[in-house]
Amino acid sequence: MSLTDDDIVRLARLAQLALDPADRAKAIVDLERIIAMVDAMQAIDTEGVEPLAHPLDATQRLRADVVDTSHDRDRYQAIAPLTEDGLYLVPRVIE
Repeated sequence: MSLTDDDIVRLARLAQLALDPADRAKAIVDLERIIAMVDAMQAIDTEGVEPLAHPLDATQRLRADVVDTSHDRDRYQAIAPLTEDGLYLVPRVIE
């Protein structure tokens, strides 16, 4: 696939980018290389290859999934400017 300057101008407009002519020429070269790489990857036979969740055979260490009903509301609200009955008081923003 060959890109034209008009294609780059349209893409830049859609992405809300301002590209000068030198940057557009570089973008054409870069995008054509990316498209060629994707085409080469599409040509690889992946029949029978299982998808991986991670490229390394490793397990993620996770914390134990335990219910914790404790809370430190008093400690958290101690630094709040205004609280009342366990609620944070904030200025009215809707008139």
